[in-house]
Order: sequence, then C-alpha cells, then structure tokens
Amino acid sequence: MRALAEEEERNFYTHRASDEWLQALAPLGTDADKPFLEIAPVLIGVFQQKFHFDSAGNKHKHYYPAESTGLACGLLISALHQSGLATLTHTPSPMKFMNDIFQRPDNEKAFLLLVAGYPALDCWVPDITRKSLDEFTSTVGAATPPLS
Repeated sequence: MRALAEEEERNFYTHRASDEWLQALAPLGTDADKPFLEIAPVLIGVFQQKFHFDSAGNKHKHYYPAESTGLACGLLISALHQSGLATLTHTPSPMKFMNDIFQRPDNEKAFLLLVAGYPALDCWVPDITRKSLDEFTSTVGAATPPLS
C-alpha cells in the first residue's frame, strides 16, 4: 500500500500539483512520504459504487454515490473519534491501485483511505482554524433570527 501510494504522491508533487496547490499544502507539512501507511494498525479502504449489475446482468445506476459515501465516512470518522481513536483521511490520486489491493470490482471507485489508530506521542497536528458559522451559513429568508 505504502509503495503504491507514495508512487502516486511523488507524481502528484512533482508533476500534477500547481504551485498554488503546493503552497496551500505547505503549512500542513505534507509531502510524498507516507510512513503512517505502515505504522497505523488499521487502514480502511472506502469505495463508492456508482452502479451495480443484477443477477440477469442488467446495469442499475446508484444515485448520489459520492454524497452518500462522504456522509457515511463522516459518521465513521465521528464514531472512531468518539471511541478515542485518531483518524487521517488519505486520498492519493489516482487511487485505482486500491481496487487491486482491496480486491474490489471495476464498478467500485476508491473514495478514500482512512487511517485509524492511536496517535503517536510525538505526532504533530496542524493548527487549522474552522470557519465561523456566518462564513458558511445564511439567514436570508429564515423564519427565526439566527442563534447567537
């Protein structure tokens, strides 16, 4: 897993990422090296299924697979945090190699790799500030005044 993920990451950092993107990543201290992929006790491969085939071979589309998968991941991350575990979402791009590693069929697409476990005593967590409520909400047309 680590070797394949780092191969994609090296390609990203050296060829695909724009300077603007690399500058945005700089404060996070991230790079192509992903030792946590060998250290963490649990790696959860999350896949979305855009369609499936029934027993007669007919293709059936699934609606809102990215939204559903994202919501499910949020719930899983919350549950893991409530259980006292730390998580890290890892999304090397492209992630097609994950289908082979996790032996998933072609109608599934890797969504993210969720790394879980207890954090190392010397781990560094970047100081990322959250947006304030009024940066992502609006009271236009609201029936009640906003909460203070």
